[in-house]
Amino acid sequence: MPGVVVFGRRWGIASDDLVFPGSFELFVRVLWWIGTMILYTYHKGNFDCNGRGVLQSYLVGLLVVLALIILSLCAIVYVSAQGTITNPGPRRSIPALVYLRALLYIPEVVWACLGAVWVSDDSKGCDPATVGAVIAAVIASWIILLFTALGVVFVFDPLGNPRPQHAAMEPLGVRDMESSEGTQFFSTARSLAVKVWESRLRLLCCCLPQDESHRAAFSGIAKLVSGFFSDTDLVPSDIAAGLALLHQEQDKMEQSRDPDTIITHSPSSPIEEDLEVELEKAAHCMQFAAAAYGWPLYIYSNPLTGPCKLSGDCCRSHAAEYEIVGGDHLGCHFSSILHSTGLQYRDFLYVSFHNQIYEIPFFVALDHKREAVLVAVRGTLSLKDVLTDLSAECENLPIEGVTGACYAHKGMSQAAGYIYKKLVNDGILNQAFSIAPEYKLVITGHSLGAGTASLLAILLRNSFPTLQCYSFSPPGGLLSKALADYSKNFVVSVVLGKDLVPRLSIPNMEDLKRKILKIVSNCNKPKYRILLQGCWYELFGGEPDDFPTEMDNRREEELSQPLLGEESLMIRNSSSYQSLASDDSPAHTVAHLPLFMPGRVLHITEDGPSRRSCFSQVRYRAEWSNEMAFRSVLISPRMLADHMPDAVLWALNSLTSDKPFSLCPSSLNNSQHHTI
Repeated sequence: MPGVVVFGRRWGIASDDLVFPGSFELFVRVLWWIGTMILYTYHKGNFDCNGRGVLQSYLVGLLVVLALIILSLCAIVYVSAQGTITNPGPRRSIPALVYLRALLYIPEVVWACLGAVWVSDDSKGCDPATVGAVIAAVIASWIILLFTALGVVFVFDPLGNPRPQHAAMEPLGVRDMESSEGTQFFSTARSLAVKVWESRLRLLCCCLPQDESHRAAFSGIAKLVSGFFSDTDLVPSDIAAGLALLHQEQDKMEQSRDPDTIITHSPSSPIEEDLEVELEKAAHCMQFAAAAYGWPLYIYSNPLTGPCKLSGDCCRSHAAEYEIVGGDHLGCHFSSILHSTGLQYRDFLYVSFHNQIYEIPFFVALDHKREAVLVAVRGTLSLKDVLTDLSAECENLPIEGVTGACYAHKGMSQAAGYIYKKLVNDGILNQAFSIAPEYKLVITGHSLGAGTASLLAILLRNSFPTLQCYSFSPPGGLLSKALADYSKNFVVSVVLGKDLVPRLSIPNMEDLKRKILKIVSNCNKPKYRILLQGCWYELFGGEPDDFPTEMDNRREEELSQPLLGEESLMIRNSSSYQSLASDDSPAHTVAHLPLFMPGRVLHITEDGPSRRSCFSQVRYRAEWSNEMAFRSVLISPRMLADHMPDAVLWALNSLTSDKPFSLCPSSLNNSQHHTI
């Protein structure tokens, strides 16, 4: 932080990011130089073959070029390791060293061409080992040049054009953007950032139709992504270092927490059901939510037996027995659903694998065991689903009988509206209840399917007052407070451990950004040490690193200005800027409408030590929580693994079977409880 400025533009890499790539290249170059020196010494400068003069010149020149490259790399690695993330002063010479290193590519290309010419024209009669060594050197040169070119493309920043220089820079490098010139500059920069991200999305989704709905989704997502770090000058490695520091600080706070502050929250719903009964229902519904993913999850969960079970069913035709829509021409998805749920063909009334943006797969079946008409909505499994997930702006969702502001996640709200029209307008639910009029309606889903299922339940609640919804790992940024409170009467959300998605919302991400900026600004260690210690801690555990967490020794007037380096883009009126001065800064709390998880929240955690061996017994505990316990992102190796549907299903089955299980993937951190 900030991005290094060379060749007249800013790049997506900082001056302290060259330690690891420079060290790796240095290791390769030293081995290369040693091998070349051994070859030259072995022949003692005398080569008995054609073109020996060219060969000798090539080897001597290669030794000199490699020596110069090694010296430049040593300087780059040493200088890049100096200073801290927010103090790039000791690394001021990095641009000059980068220019020197780039200049050395010229003789390297010349010598690679010289070696290629010698191999092709003058290598006849020479020692095969010598010829092979020269060929290897030429190939190595071109491989390094190729990877260097790929690295340049990777760190190229389309927004890195030279910025206008201001006459006077502020003491800590924070520009006063209150002037009209500054406002106009940032408005132009943000517009350009949106266009760049739209182009990236179009390229990434080039296989999708470029119709109006997709263009609108690209535009909304581009505004969201480009605006997130638009007021900072962070590079990806700064974010990685901040996450590593934040994880260790959170674990340190967890270890120092008073056990007496860990309590169990009671559900706020007026209808208070027994926890064990809810767990039984949740475990049963999770089978259907997981089954909605089709054959990919079934094969993943049953890698040995799954392919054999599906192979005999995939090509059979059962079109007369159920209505199936889109995307399952071989029947593999439906066969996996049959195996996962244990239902019969006749129990399915409607199965849709049609998948477009805002239109996600679902199925409707008769669950005779629980006497329910069950609607299961699939979670994220395609690029179109990801676009639906990322359409995170708010959309009005007025509901009769609900007072207060009613709005919800746009992508999931539209997906719920799509399924609602199918169920109601196409008469699917009428058909189901004409077959089983005494059954009740149950809606379930996981992840994207959980958010969509919850919104679908809200839309159907007035027509089906007894419906229930089980939402597994739902997104945290889903409903307004009024709708979240309304849903507590009929929605149960199940969250496993430190799952990221239930804690994922725009306000939470803004809070995470603020914490990353603060902890990175306070840390006095170089970035390479932070990343090395962070990787070691994630892989092998140990005690959290002891690093400064408060700015107690700084002058009071400096607390209002973040230390972000000379070329920082942290602007004075931004939420992140103000929040560095105060954790309670209102700027970052009003920037986005608050969104909450649906319904009552059932939180499942591992009971016991936070880290255990792969062969130890694992027990889970379940307790009622509330949506406010998930207003902060927790950094952990389990934050993604706990979101997987098979992990949620395993935990629920463990709780309902009332016996310990040995589960290696859960041996990492996963013991977060609720603190008042």
